[in-house]
Amino acid sequence: MIEVVVTSGSVDKLEVYRRLQVQEVWFVKTDYFEVHHLRETGYEQIERSEILSDLDLDLLAQYAVADDPLDAALAFRQKIQSV
Repeated sequence: MIEVVVTSGSVDKLEVYRRLQVQEVWFVKTDYFEVHHLRETGYEQIERSEILSDLDLDLLAQYAVADDPLDAALAFRQKIQSV
């Protein structure tokens, strides 16, 4: 699950996702991703995705906030193919 955070709300989104058994939740903040992985005791905030462990989230964050999503997606794809 990826959620774009525009404002803080009163609903505990992680609790909703926990009840749905969503294994990993990414919150897109202004210029970074906040990643949470579901454990037996609830969500744990982690540095890197455990599902997409090779994905460079810092690089992806540079493209996630672009004005033109299509251009950003194409540029991101080109960047990761050249690495």
